[in-house]
Amino acid sequence: MTFCIEKVRNSIKNEINWKEVPEELEYIAVDMAAGEFLQAKKTFQPDDLEHFDLVYAVKQIQTGDTNTVFAVGDGSMTPEQRLNAFINYLLNDGKTELHSFRRIRW
Repeated sequence: MTFCIEKVRNSIKNEINWKEVPEELEYIAVDMAAGEFLQAKKTFQPDDLEHFDLVYAVKQIQTGDTNTVFAVGDGSMTPEQRLNAFINYLLNDGKTELHSFRRIRW
């Protein structure tokens, strides 16, 4: 897990050209590190995720006035597709916020 955290932190620092990850981006770093970890588990130790319950995977999150909808009964996706969607969400959601912190390189 430490490798995933450092990989994400370095990736963010390289993207925004800062020496440290700003506090405002820590939650994005945490999501991305979790996504990296799950992706590595899925790739190299898929049996470890055999009991990973995605029945209540989040389908929608709304920040203003907090609205969370769970994907209960969403039978159109296989468990692996739900896992892939969840990993994709963790790895990519919030990346647009990095642009707000980008510094010019000389």
